[in-house]
Amino acid sequence: MSKSLTIATRGSRLAIWQAEHIKSRLQQLCPDKDISLNMIKTTGDVILDAPLSRIGGKGVFVKEIEEALLRGKADLAVHSIKDVPTDLPDGLTLACIPAREECADCLLSVDYRAIHELPQNARVGTSSLRRQAQLLAQRPDLRIADLRGNVDTRLRKLRDNKYDAIVLASAGIKRLRLSAPHICRLDPEHFLPAAGQGALGIECRKEDSALREILLALDDAPTRVCVEAERAFLAALEGGCQAPIAVHARLCGQDGLLIDGLLAGMDGSVVLRERLIGPASHAAETGFRLAETLLDMGGRALLKKIYPQQ
Repeated sequence: MSKSLTIATRGSRLAIWQAEHIKSRLQQLCPDKDISLNMIKTTGDVILDAPLSRIGGKGVFVKEIEEALLRGKADLAVHSIKDVPTDLPDGLTLACIPAREECADCLLSVDYRAIHELPQNARVGTSSLRRQAQLLAQRPDLRIADLRGNVDTRLRKLRDNKYDAIVLASAGIKRLRLSAPHICRLDPEHFLPAAGQGALGIECRKEDSALREILLALDDAPTRVCVEAERAFLAALEGGCQAPIAVHARLCGQDGLLIDGLLAGMDGSVVLRERLIGPASHAAETGFRLAETLLDMGGRALLKKIYPQQ
């Protein structure tokens, strides 16, 4: 195994923080190795003037990074796992999933402390159809406006009064120690996050058994179980950025897994939500069964409206 390691990452401030965090942990495990970052621009980083659902959805933040891994331009990649499609390219694997940060979303505003305090027809920024549907389900009067760019850019747009409020992942705010005049955590009991939100996924080549063995030391078993259930739910619904799909799993009891899943219409007028408890030892199966339950509740018809060509 080489004495050097190259970590592929996006170039945003948050992505670099995440990559540096993993680099630091790897340096502790392998103090003799020279570890560097290879910052790569992805399609999602380049095209900022269109909603994610229109530029491909699945994989727009990881495709170029995965190509770098396959070409040997990097040894491992650090992703926000919610950006990683459920189907990985041949030859690559998620070698580890470290302990998860806060998984919830949060509402940020200069003037308002919560969704119910927003004025009639308030302008709320988000690039997520999942967030859009859940916001409109609670407040059909809201005007949802597309919001792209890195976390700092989005906060600057909020402070410039381009939005009455914006919705972001709490994990990014916490990792970068950012703030706004008002930050309201959106409890997953009422506002479900994306599959894998708050967790990192470390991807590498399957053939690199020595590196995979090292990365296993960073794996967090409880996080992996929950993320596997959430990603199985997402995969069963064939979901990406083009559909309002949300899911949240957590451990309960000695070997229990409780998972909430949601599938909604774009405008929030139809929201299908269900909860399932299963064994943590069969996390993926539990996620799949929850997806099947939602499909039987009317999800198939809903997805046909979202994906009319399929």
